[in-house]
Amino acid sequence: MGVVIASHPETRTEDALERLAALTHAEMERVNALILDRAQSHVDLVPKLAHYLIESGGKRLRPMLTIASCALFGPGNGNQINYAAAVEFMHNATLLHDDVVDESDMRRGKPAARKVWGNQASVLVGDFLLGQAFLMMVEAGDLKALRVLSHAATIIAEGEVFQLAKSRDLGATPKDYNEVVRAKTATLFEAATVVGAMAGGGSEAAQKALAVYGLELGWAFQLIDDVLDYGGASGRFGKNTGDDLREGKMTLPVILALEHADEAERQAIAAALGNHETGIGAVTEIVGIFERHGALAATLEQAHAHAEAAKRALSAVPASTMRDVLADIADFCVSRAY
Repeated sequence: MGVVIASHPETRTEDALERLAALTHAEMERVNALILDRAQSHVDLVPKLAHYLIESGGKRLRPMLTIASCALFGPGNGNQINYAAAVEFMHNATLLHDDVVDESDMRRGKPAARKVWGNQASVLVGDFLLGQAFLMMVEAGDLKALRVLSHAATIIAEGEVFQLAKSRDLGATPKDYNEVVRAKTATLFEAATVVGAMAGGGSEAAQKALAVYGLELGWAFQLIDDVLDYGGASGRFGKNTGDDLREGKMTLPVILALEHADEAERQAIAAALGNHETGIGAVTEIVGIFERHGALAATLEQAHAHAEAAKRALSAVPASTMRDVLADIADFCVSRAY
């Protein structure tokens, strides 16, 4: 029977990201240097746009997970630096592409790159970042790791297309939603932790355990993002509250509410979905519908379940400070909603 990793006190959850950053700092310095180096190009617009996004305040959680997953098993063979940078480039490429597809105006509190340089430049620089990511993978010289990250890139693209197909689809199901989340978000978390374990020399069993951890963590992370788009558990509305609604995304709160909504409520949701003119008043009305039918609470419950599954997966990994921090990161991902 595996070791059960207990939940940690709230204070440990709150500073989990800081502790992960401290434990991975030395290698993340090398990762960040590589990221900045590989964002260079003789075409001036490429580094200008790439740096705008890369330096816009992202947590770098995914590359830190790669470094941390490696450290669970040893100092690593050096490939973790390339893998972590590749993971971050893949993530940023998807952000650039997502903002074009979703017609988003803001990203990380700043105007989206497409609003500054246009859709065409955003798509092409996203392609550049993907190309650089694959170059860094190839340079590492590990075909198995290359396969993991390449497969992830394919699945992410499929998820994007499927989400687009389901946009404003009032008949979308929780199964449809789970397919999108697994592909668009959880798959990259999974790949990030698996290639880290590979670089650290983790056994096949350990790699499988880290795959489950990453997948479940990514799932919890996205569920919480979807709750946060409607003010989170505390109902704190910001200027971007309801963006998923305006973009027509069939996230779990919307799907669960539609399952129980009456005709008037369904019409209100349908009118707001995909309508970029939807104001805060309409968003407030939709959130009220969610609350009446327990949609946000049910989404939070699922996020907690995935976070607990992520922590259980770590039972197969030798005890260490890093393992404890990774368990706390699962709690941190959920705590963002409160």
